[in-house]
Amino acid sequence: MSRLGKQPILIPKAVKVSFGDGLLTVEGPKGTLSQVVRPEVEVSVSETEINFSPVKNTVKSNALWGTYASLADNLITGVTEGFSKVLEIEGVGYRAEAQGQKLTLNVGYSHPVELVVPEGLSVAVEKNQITVSGIDKHQVGQFAANIRKVRKPEPYKGKGIRYKGEHIIRKQGKKAV
Repeated sequence: MSRLGKQPILIPKAVKVSFGDGLLTVEGPKGTLSQVVRPEVEVSVSETEINFSPVKNTVKSNALWGTYASLADNLITGVTEGFSKVLEIEGVGYRAEAQGQKLTLNVGYSHPVELVVPEGLSVAVEKNQITVSGIDKHQVGQFAANIRKVRKPEPYKGKGIRYKGEHIIRKQGKKAV
């Protein structure tokens, strides 16, 4: 049984939720998001809350029950508050620059790496921090992971792009005998 799925998801006053033809749609002040819901999970929407329940008591439907409850909660959070990820750049000469829908990273390669910012996301660069923000949690996390993948932090000096607050386990270098 799912602990997340059992609890109803409260709908804030500024948010409209509708469900039809297997599509859960959430509209809020920041935008509109939708999620396809598989037929193994039953959704009931009232004016103040959303309830999820499995159609049959199988392992798959119980797993999807909690998953869709969590996804619906993320949709509501996204259209009301939004999501953001902060990345830090560490290294001598490493820098980033945001120009419109393009992010240019100079991180030790012979050429600058240019990434196109997906629609619906915004990127802000301030000194050595890159902030990715948007209403879709999956899209924000995926683009932040793509930025980090350009130059992962290395274990000896810690140079590279990392999430804010991420701890890199350092290795000891060569020792002179």
